[in-house]
Amino acid sequence: MALIITDDCINCDVCEPECPNSAISPGEEIYEIDPNLCTECVGHYDKPQCQMVCPVDCIPKDPDNVETRDELMGKYLIITGNA
Repeated sequence: MALIITDDCINCDVCEPECPNSAISPGEEIYEIDPNLCTECVGHYDKPQCQMVCPVDCIPKDPDNVETRDELMGKYLIITGNA
């Protein structure tokens, strides 16, 4: 399941550099997460790094992009060129 950034985002800029897949980028009003690149840090870390550093807890799982851990690992392998 990819993550999303809610309207509670304060644009503090701490999440973007933490994403190992470059899935986070500035949107028109708040940061956004590309669900095609988000693996919830599977393959890199045990926990999503953006959630770990977010000071306002505004990065929940995206109910519109449900994926299993195996699917996230498959996405990680494709993104990193190891598939």
